[in-house]
Amino acid sequence: MNSSLLSAVGEKLHKAQNILILTHLRPDGDAIGSLLGLGLSLQAGGKSVQMVSVDGVPAAFRHLAGSDKIVKRADGNFDLLIVVDCSDPDRAGNPFEGLGQPDISIDHHLTNLNYAILNLVETEAAATAEIIARCLPVWGFPVSAGVSDALLTGILSDTIGFRTSNVTGQVLRTVADLVDTGSNLANLYRKALLQKSFNAARYWGAGLSNLMFEDGIVWTTLTLADRRTANYPGRDDADLINMLSYLNEAEVAIIFIEQSDKVVKVSWRAQNGKDVSQVALLFGGGGHRAAAGAEVTGSLPDVQLQVLNATREIFIQEKVSDAK
Repeated sequence: MNSSLLSAVGEKLHKAQNILILTHLRPDGDAIGSLLGLGLSLQAGGKSVQMVSVDGVPAAFRHLAGSDKIVKRADGNFDLLIVVDCSDPDRAGNPFEGLGQPDISIDHHLTNLNYAILNLVETEAAATAEIIARCLPVWGFPVSAGVSDALLTGILSDTIGFRTSNVTGQVLRTVADLVDTGSNLANLYRKALLQKSFNAARYWGAGLSNLMFEDGIVWTTLTLADRRTANYPGRDDADLINMLSYLNEAEVAIIFIEQSDKVVKVSWRAQNGKDVSQVALLFGGGGHRAAAGAEVTGSLPDVQLQVLNATREIFIQEKVSDAK
C-alpha cells in the first residue's frame, strides 16, 4: 500500500469534524461492513459521522451494532465526503449530488474509476473491509468489538466465507486480529452467509425453476412478479448467484434481476480464471475478475439476449487468445 497516500488519507480523517460516508446501491455485506466499520471507528475517535446507504440495510446485516444509525439520505453540512466499496460514483445513487467531488474513495474493485481526490484502491485486497481493518490502527482510530463485527462481516461476505482465490495469509491474519477484539466469527459467518428468511427461500425457488445451461454458462431470471409472489423485500437475488457459481457445469453463472419494466440488474460469477469484469464493463458496470455486476436499461428479454451474447463472445475471444 502506498505509504504517502495512506498518510494523506489519515491526515484528512484527523482534520475533519463532520464526515459523510456513502456506499453503493443494493449494498452487500462488504458495503455495509465497510460503512459501519469505518463510521463507528471514526465516531469513537470523536468525529461526527453520518452513514448513508440509499437502499438502506438488508435484513441479513441489521444485527450489526450501529446499523440502525444508517440513513438513506444525507442531511446537514460536511467537511469530508468518503465513498466506500464503490467503483463508480453512479453506483452510489448520486446521493452526494451538489456536494462536489468525493474527498476519499476506499475500494478494492479492479474497475474503480479513481473519481475521488484521494483514491485508496487496493485491487489485491479480498474486501474493502479488509483495507479498512488494516488501515484503522495505522491512522490511530479504535477497533472495538462493534467495528470488528462489521469489518469481519464485510470480509466474510466478499470472500464467501474464505472461499475465493484472493484469500491470502494476510487476509487471515487480519481476520485473526479482528477476532481477538472479541468477535464471534462463527455467529457472524452464520448470519452473513447461511441464514435465509422463508421469503428468500421462496424467491430462490423461483430462480431455480428458471435455471438454464448452455456453452458453460448457467443463468436464471428473477422477475418483479417473482419478488411479489415470494414477498421478498429486497431488490437483489438473496445471494442465489453464489450458489449457482459452484455448480459443476458452470464456468460462468449469471442472474438477471428485474428492477423495473426497463431496468435489469445483472450479476456474473466466474470460475477457472475467467474475467467477467470485462463483460460488465461493456454494460456500464464493473467488479472483479470472478465477480461483477451491471445495471442495464432495457426489457428483461432484450437485456438477457444482449448479455448472454456478449458473455459468449468474450469467452470465445479468450479461448482463441489462449490457443495462440
